[in-house]
Amino acid sequence: MGTALEAPAWPAITDEEAEAVLARFVGAGHLAALRWHSPRPFSAATLVETDRGTFFLKRHHHRLRSPAALAEEHAFMAHLRAAGQPVPEVIAARDGSHSVTCGDQVYELHARASGRDLYRDRQSWTPFLSHGHAYEAGAALARLHRAAGNFAAPARGAHPLVASFSILPSSDPQAAAQAYVAARPALSAFLAGGSWLQELSRLFAALGTGLAARLACQPPLWSHGDWHPSNLLWSAQGAVSAVFDFGLATKTCALHDLATAIERTAIPWLDGDPVPDAAAANALLAGYGSVLPLSRVDIADLVAVLPLVHVEFALSEIDYFAGILGDRDQAELAWQSYLIGHAEWFLSPTGQSFLRELGGRTAA
Repeated sequence: MGTALEAPAWPAITDEEAEAVLARFVGAGHLAALRWHSPRPFSAATLVETDRGTFFLKRHHHRLRSPAALAEEHAFMAHLRAAGQPVPEVIAARDGSHSVTCGDQVYELHARASGRDLYRDRQSWTPFLSHGHAYEAGAALARLHRAAGNFAAPARGAHPLVASFSILPSSDPQAAAQAYVAARPALSAFLAGGSWLQELSRLFAALGTGLAARLACQPPLWSHGDWHPSNLLWSAQGAVSAVFDFGLATKTCALHDLATAIERTAIPWLDGDPVPDAAAANALLAGYGSVLPLSRVDIADLVAVLPLVHVEFALSEIDYFAGILGDRDQAELAWQSYLIGHAEWFLSPTGQSFLRELGGRTAA
């Protein structure tokens, strides 16, 4: 929630660990070197060089991603690849699955994606380097949505760290939130005794009027759920050449994914007093609209969903911190600074001005 780098919650993958795991994947070869370790906080990952090429090896605690949970996102990735999207191939394990379990850890292996990793050393949820990148990212997101249109899998289960979509479209978001919390014991225990439901009700009263009716018109769609520049690779010409990290993906709708992309990239939340970049947001929308045109109603619906688009994932983060990591301080930060703080920012003069500027709007 700030610009300082935090120590990883999960230990880095070691040479010995990688060598043992690679032996269980088809065609992975023998380890030559580990070339880079990801600084991302929710898992451990590394670029692995072998005598067969370079791969991306990722490790999860089984409570975060079971083999069944990984299979859900791998199926979506395979569908997108078959539709011509630049999504990395997931390497098969020798038992025919696409993950390997060792004790409490679950591993997945991806072929190296094509392109330049221009954002590798930048923190997640930081802005695009240029408005041109924002435009190209918007166009790439629209192409992904078009390819996802006939993916018919049901929404994922109650896994931690998934950008699910059950509260915002509900005609009774308070009841939907209660059901969401009740399905997650660690989250329920963390919130017990507090005024969390009253806080959510206050935010929905201020920012969510008419939202369910707007979202009822949106076709369900499996979406990426975490569209920001460090989940993209880039060509020398500045276009998106690969898309990865589908860990948050599930069935939502296109506008939810598009709003998430804006929330992740156009507002520098890691700054103490964020100054949004409406031009970057509008460049992303223009890129998206160059592939899938957006009507004035679409833009109005997007503006309506944006202030609360983070709520369900914020609750999922709290579940992760309180349950899997047992870190109450981080869970409290996710509640106060992320869920509450981000929503309240949209009620500020700066936040209201940003909403008015989206899509060339002149009034809220």
